[in-house]
Amino acid sequence: MYTALASVAIVGGTAAGTVYVKAQAHSGAGTVSSAASSPAASAASPSSASSEEASVEPVAVPTVDHDALLADAMDAVTVPDDADVSVAVLDLDSGDSATYGDAAFDTASIVKVDILATLLLQAQDEDRSLTAAEKSYATTMIENSDNASASALWRIIGRAAGLDAANKRFGLTDTEGGDGMLWGLTQTTAADQLTLLQQVFGDDSKLSGASRKYLRGLMGQIATGQHWGVSAAADGSSWALKNGWLPRSATGLWDINSIGRVTAADGNDYLVVALSDGNATKEKGISLVESAVRAAVSVFVRERSEASASATAR
Repeated sequence: MYTALASVAIVGGTAAGTVYVKAQAHSGAGTVSSAASSPAASAASPSSASSEEASVEPVAVPTVDHDALLADAMDAVTVPDDADVSVAVLDLDSGDSATYGDAAFDTASIVKVDILATLLLQAQDEDRSLTAAEKSYATTMIENSDNASASALWRIIGRAAGLDAANKRFGLTDTEGGDGMLWGLTQTTAADQLTLLQQVFGDDSKLSGASRKYLRGLMGQIATGQHWGVSAAADGSSWALKNGWLPRSATGLWDINSIGRVTAADGNDYLVVALSDGNATKEKGISLVESAVRAAVSVFVRERSEASASATAR
C-alpha cells in the first residue's frame, strides 16, 4: 500500500511541477527551459515538496508462517503415545503450503499412486499408450487397492530402481523404494508426497495432461469402503484420494496413510497428505489421520475467512 501511495505522490509531483513551469513561461518570468533548470525554481516548486512525500520508505507486508499455524492447529489433535503423525497441505489457489513433521514413514498402499505415475512417465518416454493389461492393473490397484495388481505393475516399472528414477524427475528427495517386492515398505515423507500430488494435480508436471487426467480419474473413483482419510476435510463428495493401511507383524501396530485432493468448505482446492504409524488399530489410525487433515485444511480456511471478514469491515 505504501509503495502504491509513493508512486502516486511521484506522479502527482511531476504533474504539479509541469503546471508550475508552464505558469512561469506564460507570465513572462522566464522560458520553460530556464524555469525548469533554475535551482531556485526547483527549490520552490510543488514538485520538490511532493518528492519529499514520496521518499517514505515502503513497509513490507508481513509474511504468514503457515508451518507455525499448522503446528498450533495440531496441538488440538490427540496423538496416542505409541503413534506418530505427519501432515502436509497445499492451497492450490494461493500456492501456500504447510508441513508438520519431517519423519519418514512406510507408504503402505499410497505408493500405488507413485507406481502408476512412474508407469505413465515411462510410457510417455517410450511414446506409447498403456496396454490393456496395464490399464486393468491400474484400475484395480487404485480403485480397489488390489495388491496383486500393484505387484504386477511394480515388476513392469522395474521395482524400486524404476520408482526411484521417476521420483528423481518428479522432484521427490526423501523417498526410497522398498526392497525386492516389498513396495509397501517404500519410505517417504509428507513433504515428498505433497510434491508427488503436485505432479498429479498441478500444471507444472513431468506427466502429460492426459496422464494426469487418467490418474486423477482413478483416484476419484475409490471403492466405497475406502472413503476415509483426506476426504474428511472435503465439503461433500468433492475429493480424489488414495489410502494406505498396513499392520506391522513385528509390533502388531498399524501404518495408516492418506493422500489426495479435497474441495473444502471455502470452495477452494487443497492437496493434503497425512502419514502415521504406531496405531493400535486401523480404526484409531483412521481417526488420527482424519483429525490431522481437518486441522491442516482449517489453517487455510480460517486464514481466508479472516481475510474476507477484514476486507468487509474496511
